[in-house]
Amino acid sequence: MRKSEKLVLTGGHAATTAVAVIEAIRKDSRLNDFEIIWIGSSVAREGSNDRTLESQIMPKMGIKTFSINAGKIQTKFTAHTLTWLLKIPIGFIESFFLLIKIRPKVVLSFGGYASFPVVFWAWAFRIPVIIHEQTVAAGRATLASALFATKITLAREESLKYFPVRKTEIIGNPIRESVLKVIPKTKIGNPLTLLVMGGSRGSDFINELMGQFSQDFLSKFNVIHLGGGNKNVNPGKMAEIYNEADIIISRSGANSVSEILYVKRPAILIPLPRTFMNEQGKNADYAKEFGIAKVLTESEATPKRVEIVIGEIKNNWSEIIGRVKNKKSPDINASTKLASILANYI
Repeated sequence: MRKSEKLVLTGGHAATTAVAVIEAIRKDSRLNDFEIIWIGSSVAREGSNDRTLESQIMPKMGIKTFSINAGKIQTKFTAHTLTWLLKIPIGFIESFFLLIKIRPKVVLSFGGYASFPVVFWAWAFRIPVIIHEQTVAAGRATLASALFATKITLAREESLKYFPVRKTEIIGNPIRESVLKVIPKTKIGNPLTLLVMGGSRGSDFINELMGQFSQDFLSKFNVIHLGGGNKNVNPGKMAEIYNEADIIISRSGANSVSEILYVKRPAILIPLPRTFMNEQGKNADYAKEFGIAKVLTESEATPKRVEIVIGEIKNNWSEIIGRVKNKKSPDINASTKLASILANYI
């Protein structure tokens, strides 16, 4: 039977968060009769053929997916700056006609430049807008969208200062059901498993760093390297990978950090520099304060330095695990909380 009522989810860089919320929506009896639709960008990076993780995952989940030409304003002039700017009005036009066609009951935005035109037209058509900010800081699109939001939800209390308190709620960062089943380790592997990842978009820096390690050094470990982009692993397999991992080397995107905090695997985090409000740096510092991560800047993350830090974590692995053993992740119930908020605005 065709479902007549619609929910629209939108955003960029938020595939894993969206999947977690979709899982919760499908378990909420108040939302069973609603069709979930995703609106976002299909291209991960301008000038790249890599598809976004969202555009790959959503159709496999039975989610009807629409791609828009989402432009953005860059703070640094590049070869793609003009192309990005020209796409902004196109994205607004496409979003306008999509919302007229879909007529959703509510729009949920996870931020990212692809979300803003959808949020704007939802507000213009008097459709309730809920937004979720995953970082310790606040993204540009989320800050702009907050002006049009009916409800704002945050992963971290530290972000509260950027938003109006009267319509804001701290709920944590949604984590997928499969990852929530990962059990913290009590004993390091022999040989230990080193998980290297750069987030859903990948990291050229981390990929190149891996290429600079000697084979003699790497041969000491079982190495799982997720290159990112179209080379990345099926997200559904991440729980299995976390189960194997003993130490993680990663960028510090909000979703990666949330999962690292939950699975409690010691990590070396290398924040992406020049992020808006230094959001990756703040995410990394949050994990450091939690007690699960060491943080290196790109300039500090030389092969020699990373080898030393891996050795330090290996030697102190049990102590690190003991330190965070009884610390509760702030993200455990975030998915169900966000689904419940959605239901309240239907």
